Amino acid sequence: MVLLTVVDMSTRLEGAMAALVEHASQLGLTIVKALIVFLVGRLIINLLNKLVRKILSKREIDPSIKSFAESLVNVSLTVLLIISVVGALGVQTASFAALLASAGVAIGMALSGNLSNFAGGLIVLLFKPYKVGDYIEAQNESGTVREIQMFHTVLRTADNKVIYIPNGALSSGVVVNYSREDTRRVDWIFGVEYDSDYDEVKRVIESVLTKDSRILSEPAPFIALKELADSSVNIVVRAWVKSSDYWDVYFDINKEIYATFNKRGIGFPFPQLTVHQANS
Repeated sequence: MVLLTVVDMSTRLEGAMAALVEHASQLGLTIVKALIVFLVGRLIINLLNKLVRKILSKREIDPSIKSFAESLVNVSLTVLLIISVVGALGVQTASFAALLASAGVAIGMALSGNLSNFAGGLIVLLFKPYKVGDYIEAQNESGTVREIQMFHTVLRTADNKVIYIPNGALSSGVVVNYSREDTRRVDWIFGVEYDSDYDEVKRVIESVLTKDSRILSEPAPFIALKELADSSVNIVVRAWVKSSDYWDVYFDINKEIYATFNKRGIGFPFPQLTVHQANS
């Protein structure tokens, strides 16, 4: 009786091990198949992305639309790949769809931001507040627009950082586009000592501006006494330049004014405080 029980348990154990090995082999084959689908799918997506990029580059399409279209194609193909991999794992796509439908509220809340960013990207492409290559300031960040993607706009800052700003915030917020107009006004404020001759200072500034060919004659530069500050007489200077010359002109004129003022004996003030002692 005991011998039969041992034999029966051994037979059951062998059957369980055989079933486990069979299921493990089937699971392994399923995982390998899903992995192959994923790898082949990624290869196909990369090839299709290159093809779309090549087709768009041959046509005279706005770079902003190109980057958005490339992003849209890549995201759509990636979603299709995920569905294919799920199907390769043995999950019925109908069941998968039912699962997504049952979690629709949570998914909708999770994707609401991305949907607004997608709509924001379409608004940007439609109304063109900026385009690829423009230098903009938005959301307390500034930089050159490198790409307008499906959900984000990519900026490259002056110090070569890459910033991703959601399109929804850009389409509904304030955007300052420094590249839209061909010309920009450069503003300076130069402080001189109180004993300086204002007319002489004005003539010196005019001569410095006249020597720089990048400063436009129309509109003419503007020079005026702005304020009598605590320690200095502040003179405001405004001149128009091409947008591409803005920063070069700004820094070069600062340097030239400093050198010329020193040469002409025009002093730069420093903060000072005069104390009067009352007679006791």
